Amino acid sequence: MTAYHVRRTLPLRVEAVRQFRRRRTLVAFAILLVLPWVLVAAFKLGGDPGPDGVPSLVDVATSSAMNFALFALFVSTGFLLVVAVALFCGDTVASEANWSSLRYLLAAPVPRARLLRQKLIVALSYAVAAVVSLPLMSLIAGTAGFGWGDVELPTGGTVPVSTALGRMAIIIGYSLIAQLVVAALAFLLSVTTDSPLGAVGGAVGLVIVSNILDAVTALGSWRDFLPTHWMYSWMDALQPQIQWTGMAKGAAVSVTYSLVLFALAFRRFRTRDIVS
Repeated sequence: MTAYHVRRTLPLRVEAVRQFRRRRTLVAFAILLVLPWVLVAAFKLGGDPGPDGVPSLVDVATSSAMNFALFALFVSTGFLLVVAVALFCGDTVASEANWSSLRYLLAAPVPRARLLRQKLIVALSYAVAAVVSLPLMSLIAGTAGFGWGDVELPTGGTVPVSTALGRMAIIIGYSLIAQLVVAALAFLLSVTTDSPLGAVGGAVGLVIVSNILDAVTALGSWRDFLPTHWMYSWMDALQPQIQWTGMAKGAAVSVTYSLVLFALAFRRFRTRDIVS
């Protein structure tokens, strides 16, 4: 008989398979992978976008595959990616409680800290895959629809492909850091409620509230402390010379919030009375 060992309980492979088989995982990835092709079709049917007076990524979206990928990331950052990340991190524990299977996992026995850690690692892995899959599929769709070439900046000028690829890596990396606070908030709500919809919806709702408050200019410098204020700071990487100040501040705010929220989630789960 194999002796019981804590490290053998709930392996990452088992948890990854369990989460991958859930319908929400397949639907989320399907939407993220299909969206770039829908956007390509929309541009093909509607023609090249004309300038609307304010330089933006939509004006140069059809210039090259890289431009198209940047545009797809821009239109998805504030909501679609937020929903995807909140879905993976907010559903992971709450769904187990909703199905009344959480207490059976703990009775296996799986220590609470290990169960939460394994679920968090897998949830974050799927969230990373979701954020990365969108720009990668956009590059493929953009190449098929608009060809490969240098990046045209909305304000004028171009960035060579060799340089743009490095910029794209920076942009994706920062997008992952910016979404970390969404993941942490959804995870905290997931260990607090038995309703997956409540955890996911609560995280998305609080992000929307943060965006609304960020639009209130009367708040002045207080907006710098909002978790979504720096979400689009990756656009500073599109300047002829990368501006790091905004991304550095955004990363600091996002990491600080996420560490506090993750710590609260583990503390809450450790003392929670599991009855479902």
